[in-house]
Amino acid sequence: MADSIDRRSFLKVASLAGGGLMVGLYLDVPDGFAQTLGRDPGLLPNAFVRIAADGIVTIIAKNPETGQGVKTMLPMLIAEELDADWPKVKIEQADFDDTKYAAQFAGGSMATPMNWDGMRRVGAASRYLLVAAAAERWSVPAAEITTSAGRAEHRASNRSAGYGELAAKAATMPAPDLKTLTLKDAKNFTIIGRSQRGYDVRDIVTGKPAYGIDFTVPGMLFAVFHKCPVFNGKPVSANLAEIRKQPGVRHAFLVEGRIKEGQVLGFEVDLEPGVAIVADSWWQAQSARKLLQVKWDEGAGAQQSSVAFAQRAQQLSAQKGFKVLRKDGDVDTSLKTAAKSVTAAYSYPFIAHAPLEPQNCVADCRDGKAEIWSNTQIPAGGRQLVSQTLGIPESAITIHMQRAGGGFGRRLTNDYMVEAAWISKTVGAPVKLLWTREDDMQHDFYRSGGFQFLKAGLDASGHIVAWHNHYVGYGKDDQFVSAGDISPDEFPARLIPNLTLEFSLMPLWMKTGALRAPGSNVYAFVFQSFLDELAHAAGQDPVAFRMQLLDQPQMAAADQGPYASPFNPARMKAVLQVVAERSGWGKTTLPKGRALGVACHFSHMGYFAEVADVSVSDDSRVKVHKVWVVADVGSQIINPAAAENMVQGAVIDGLSELMAQEITLERGAVVQSNYHQHQMLRMSQAPVINVHFLKTDNPPTGLGEPALPPVLPAVANAIFSATGKRVRDLPLAKSGYRWA
Repeated sequence: MADSIDRRSFLKVASLAGGGLMVGLYLDVPDGFAQTLGRDPGLLPNAFVRIAADGIVTIIAKNPETGQGVKTMLPMLIAEELDADWPKVKIEQADFDDTKYAAQFAGGSMATPMNWDGMRRVGAASRYLLVAAAAERWSVPAAEITTSAGRAEHRASNRSAGYGELAAKAATMPAPDLKTLTLKDAKNFTIIGRSQRGYDVRDIVTGKPAYGIDFTVPGMLFAVFHKCPVFNGKPVSANLAEIRKQPGVRHAFLVEGRIKEGQVLGFEVDLEPGVAIVADSWWQAQSARKLLQVKWDEGAGAQQSSVAFAQRAQQLSAQKGFKVLRKDGDVDTSLKTAAKSVTAAYSYPFIAHAPLEPQNCVADCRDGKAEIWSNTQIPAGGRQLVSQTLGIPESAITIHMQRAGGGFGRRLTNDYMVEAAWISKTVGAPVKLLWTREDDMQHDFYRSGGFQFLKAGLDASGHIVAWHNHYVGYGKDDQFVSAGDISPDEFPARLIPNLTLEFSLMPLWMKTGALRAPGSNVYAFVFQSFLDELAHAAGQDPVAFRMQLLDQPQMAAADQGPYASPFNPARMKAVLQVVAERSGWGKTTLPKGRALGVACHFSHMGYFAEVADVSVSDDSRVKVHKVWVVADVGSQIINPAAAENMVQGAVIDGLSELMAQEITLERGAVVQSNYHQHQMLRMSQAPVINVHFLKTDNPPTGLGEPALPPVLPAVANAIFSATGKRVRDLPLAKSGYRWA
């Protein structure tokens, strides 16, 4: 949350039944974060820690766990300053409750930067109270008391006590002034910076119910929800009488949906139209669904196709952009006087999130109230949607957060939560809604595709003097579809004296949304690949070419809003230099058909540079042998093993997107239905991934997103170096490439 403590921040200390201690730390919410949370700034509790009389320390994990390790990482921050005995700490997943917790969401790699300071102060404040209790108990100065592994000790008198023995007394001690709390020096950390096993790992590997898909409540029914292949297509009629006769089927009915005409941009979908089937078991519901015959009114979306989009993009590229997003200097004149110019067109497709766990939700909506068990990434948004769709107040909705088997942005939209709640209210019983893989693949909020038409000029020394980009994306007039926009400050803007970024948009009847490293996951591919083209045209080494670009003076940022994240070229140069050293860049002789490629990118406050060692066979089989990753995400890596795993997973994700992932439309319907058409990288195809973190004097930032973007252009650039063939269209499979 906040990086500083002011006069409006305070502790809340309470006694537990049986003689324990509960501590809540209330912090002032900065204006920018308050906007993110959709509420006014003010005093909100940041986290809680409980210490029972038996010495058991329980730490509340407030954020949704989607596989990023936050259920372990955030409690580590509290436990460090508390000097808890980590192996004995218990962790509980919080329910969604914005009267107790702030910023309960998973997204944007924000868990670390928003909680680094506040979570540690929870632990430090709790330790302060325990030390004060021990000092009063032993009639000694608090300064003489030390703590470690869940115990307080007064060495001079050889006395010690466990936290459980002190908890009741600590609950009566006056709360400290938070401004006077001294947090640990990093050199004294015993938990932060040391690899800790994920709290749920044992349950996961031993097959215990751990995910939302595993959750059940007594007496619940099972539901499937069948939607039109074309987004917002409406059911006109269906053979419901026959469906209701199938074994175990309790209900089958049409759902009219609640999507307003014209709500094509962003698609805050209340409820899609479709057909719901509710049965005693999911197998019975799904079996009945296979007999379903629906007549659809497909609507306007049925006129759209990927082929038509590509054709229209080419037409728009020959015209002036609809709107200029950024304009520095005089691009036209600089291009005319440049010693050399390079023109290129890049494209990238829609792709699905495709998490391993399909969408699911348990809902019990009766008597004007709703109780929901969901693996949502943003429960506040889910509660709001359920409220407006069911017409009940948000105060009547309880959301229990469940562990998710991957999210990557898909579980930000909460459409499946609204469906489950609507069906439960309609049938008057608790319902578990479970999507099939095909449902998930064909009814996603997809990563937006796009087209970039680039032209750049070089002077006689090989410096970039002009850069023109006509971005053709999706939306209406100057309003981009959700997560389909581009920042006027996107690299290499601000470093090139003459630069124009303009855009044109095509209408889209399809849902889009944020996917891991939104925007960056394609912009890095386009711009880092084009920079490689320019380095080749200039006859310069690609690393040296980027270094000299990063040495250029920066112009003013266009984005001065509360979410702006300033770019520091020196930090990028540092990771680029180290990755070059670690990979042996320029010092390694590789056989014909094998080469290194490099790329770097800044996103979500993280600086990443990556080098890929790639070979390409005569029949276009690609083998990525090794990827070196160097990152600067600040002064601390909280859980090194989890951090390394997250970076490796991001690289695997990026390689999957690079080679074979694509969502295409024909007559408005998604063609791809399952993993065989939207492939993930296989274990046998995975490279060795070497991860190195630079520790710098900057606040710690997140890791969920920024490791992914550079790997796509790094591999694409290596393919060019190995073959002389430039890759400009994703996925690579479109150009005939396959994994070896």
